[in-house]
Amino acid sequence: MLQLLIDADACPVVDLALFISSQYEIKPILFCDTSHTIERENAITITVPKGPDSVDFKLVNAVSRYDIVITQDYGLAAMCLAKGAFVIDQNGREMTSDNIAQLLAFRFESAKIRRSGGRTKGPKKRTEKNNISFEMKFRQICERAILEKKGG
Repeated sequence: MLQLLIDADACPVVDLALFISSQYEIKPILFCDTSHTIERENAITITVPKGPDSVDFKLVNAVSRYDIVITQDYGLAAMCLAKGAFVIDQNGREMTSDNIAQLLAFRFESAKIRRSGGRTKGPKKRTEKNNISFEMKFRQICERAILEKKGG
């Protein structure tokens, strides 16, 4: 059975993703640390001790080929892509082997700027358009994952 693994600590689309995954019979698993315990009916919640990247390591150890991961963490996305998973962020951007290197480079450059005392722009305020984009792309990925797992 396909799994949906959600880096749930700061994910604004948990409920939407759970609703959609149920339509495709994809098993949802929420990953969070003890400071953000998230419980939802019809989803497994895996809570790990608070610590740097503790959720990421637990999630990447649970992911399998063709699973779907929702995260905004590019490092976690890269590890999941290496294991053959599909990865999408909360705004509907799919992370792939074609764009992950560029996203990681952007993250690295932004961190360098912040470490040297500079400022970078934070995320824009979430809009309904973000939810629509997420839903459309997430449905496409669910269908692709199911098809590819069946060997199509």
